[in-house]
Amino acid sequence: MHYVQVLKDLISIDTSVPPGLNYGKAIQYLDPLFRELSFETQKICIPARYAEGKEGRINLIAHRRSVGKPRLILYSHIDVVPAEGWEAFNPRIEDSRIYGRGAADMKGAIAALLPGLEKVKKKPIKYDLSAIVTTDEEINQASQIRYIGQFLSPLRGGLVLSLDSEFGYVGIANLGLIQMDIKVKGKSVHSGLAHLGENAVEKANLLITALLRLKDKVIQRKSDVAVNPDTGLTRMESRLNINMIEGGLKVNIIPDSCSFSLDRRLIPEERLEEAEKELIETLSSVRGVEYEIEKTHRIPTVSPCRHAIVDELAGIIQEVTGKTGKFGIMGSGDLPHIATSEWGAEEFGLGVSRPECNIHGKDEFAYRKDIEDLSEIISRFISAE
Repeated sequence: MHYVQVLKDLISIDTSVPPGLNYGKAIQYLDPLFRELSFETQKICIPARYAEGKEGRINLIAHRRSVGKPRLILYSHIDVVPAEGWEAFNPRIEDSRIYGRGAADMKGAIAALLPGLEKVKKKPIKYDLSAIVTTDEEINQASQIRYIGQFLSPLRGGLVLSLDSEFGYVGIANLGLIQMDIKVKGKSVHSGLAHLGENAVEKANLLITALLRLKDKVIQRKSDVAVNPDTGLTRMESRLNINMIEGGLKVNIIPDSCSFSLDRRLIPEERLEEAEKELIETLSSVRGVEYEIEKTHRIPTVSPCRHAIVDELAGIIQEVTGKTGKFGIMGSGDLPHIATSEWGAEEFGLGVSRPECNIHGKDEFAYRKDIEDLSEIISRFISAE
C-alpha cells in the first residue's frame, strides 16, 4: 500500500471533534488495511458512559500477538481539530509536502505505520504487538483509553509507543494540563443605566488581569528536561493562557454573564494539585466578582521515560535520518499518565509533526520524507531480523 493514497483518503474523511464526525467511516477504512497485514482486528464501540456521554465513538485494535515476547502497543488517534478558512479536507500535494487537516496531527503517522508494518508482514518481529486507533484525543479521551485497556492485556511491564509526537527524536516527556471554564455573573440593564447593573465582561477582565499577573510567574518555570531546539526553546517551560472568552448580547446592554477558558500547562517537575491550588487562590484574590468554575479538565504530569528502549529507538532514528535526540514535548495528552500510572507500562513517542507543520492551524502539512522515514524506523524497530 502507498502512504500517499492512504493519507489522502484519511484526510478526506472529516473526523473533526467537536463534534466527532465520521469516526465509524475512518475505522471502517482502516480495518481491512490492518487485516491485509496479517493483523487480527477488533472494532470497539465505546459505551457513552466511557466517552463523556458521547455516542459514536469507535476505536480499532489490531493484534499481531506473539505471547512471551515483550509487549508493545502502538498508539494513534483518528480525530482532528475543526478547520475554517481553507480546503482542509481536500488534500493537496505541493513539492515535498502533503497538506490537509490531520496531515501532521496525526493521520500522517498512521499512513506511515501501515507500510512500516507491511515491510515486516512476512518477517519475524521482536514484540507481542498491538496497534490502537482511538478517538477524541483532541478533547478528552481518558475514559476511552481506560476502557480499551481490557482488550490489550497484558499491559503491566509493556511498552507504549505513541505515534502522536514529533519527528526526528524520541519524545520522553509531555506537559501536564489544567483547563478551566469559568463563568462570571453580572446583572443586565440598559447601558445608560449601568449604575443599576453589574457588568460581567468587566468583572471577568478583573479575573483575567489577575491570571495574567500569575502568568508572568508561571512562564519563568523551566524544566530540567531539554526540548527540540527547533521549537526555539532549550528546556520545557510552564504555560498559562486565556484562549477563549465570550460575553454580551448587544453593545447597549450591560452583560449579565461572561465566560472564559484558561489553559495551564505543567512541566514534569510541577504537581497538579499545587498548580490548581495556585489558580484558585489567584481567582479568589479578586474581590467583588461572583463567578463559578463550570468545568475542569486535568492531566497529571509524568516523569520522563528513561527506559533503555528509548536509546534503542534513538539509535534507529540516527541510522535512518542522520540525526536524533531525546526531548520533552510542549504538548499534552491523556495517554502518558494512564499508560505509566495505571497500565504500569513505559510510554514514549515519535511521529511526523514538526514545529513548522502548523498543526491545528491553517494549511497544516506533513513532509513526505518524514512519513517515509517514520515508516522505515517503525519497520526496523519491530523487526527481529
